[in-house]
Amino acid sequence: MIVTGGASGIGIETTSALAAAGATIVIAVRRPETAEEIATDLRVKTGNPAIQLRQLDLADLRSVDRFVDNWEGPLHALVNNAGIMALPELRRSAHGWEMQFATNFLGHFALTLGLRRALAKAQGARVVSVSSSGSLFGPVFWDDPHFHFIPYDPLLAYAQSKTACTLLSVGIKDRWVDDGIVSNALNPGAIATNLQRHTGGLRTPEHLRKTPEEGAATSVLLAASPLVEGTNGRYFENCAEAPVVPNRPQLRLEGVAAYALDSANAQRLWEMTVGFLGGCR
Repeated sequence: MIVTGGASGIGIETTSALAAAGATIVIAVRRPETAEEIATDLRVKTGNPAIQLRQLDLADLRSVDRFVDNWEGPLHALVNNAGIMALPELRRSAHGWEMQFATNFLGHFALTLGLRRALAKAQGARVVSVSSSGSLFGPVFWDDPHFHFIPYDPLLAYAQSKTACTLLSVGIKDRWVDDGIVSNALNPGAIATNLQRHTGGLRTPEHLRKTPEEGAATSVLLAASPLVEGTNGRYFENCAEAPVVPNRPQLRLEGVAAYALDSANAQRLWEMTVGFLGGCR
């Protein structure tokens, strides 16, 4: 199994739970050298020595390509967990893409497509995409996803990227069923991690917050549990399928917007993204 960003935040607990269950885990991170201490601690904690570190910069397609080219053998689960949130100023990747969209979605899309053959070899693989209740704040901005004309807003950029992560799961459901690959997205909940370093910390009321272990639980469920065997193209929160909501809740952000599960949107996003990636190779 691969867990992107598996050495920070809920990624640590996702890795820990899967490794404790006996999985061989590859933690994909930008700076493996700084994550080695965490990986060592996880090997000791879980009693599982099969926890590896590999370099991956999701905002750089060259790094994604190297990661994919070096992969050998089947892959039973890919947990697209890494992410950034609410960058205060507009930043672009080397390819000119808005950085949250590039890191949270485009890099994971390229990684997932590149690993399709390895996933198919597993004969029952799962792709898990960590989305967010933030997706309730905005859909994909089809005509300007990289904020060339729309005034940049940190939360809207984050919302778009997380909506796209959910649509990736829908797109996989619509395309890869013959490969035996299923894919689902999830909202981990409100957890105080480094993700909120640009927002002044977590602002969710304390009684609505989760621990990192609680936040990782839904990722682990979707990656490994027989309870969701065959479940495909859905959105989960609190270890259960989330309801589709017609309007954004004002007090407690729960559920998933219909636009994030729409197959037509998933098709449009898939084609648009293939065009982005194709132009950079």
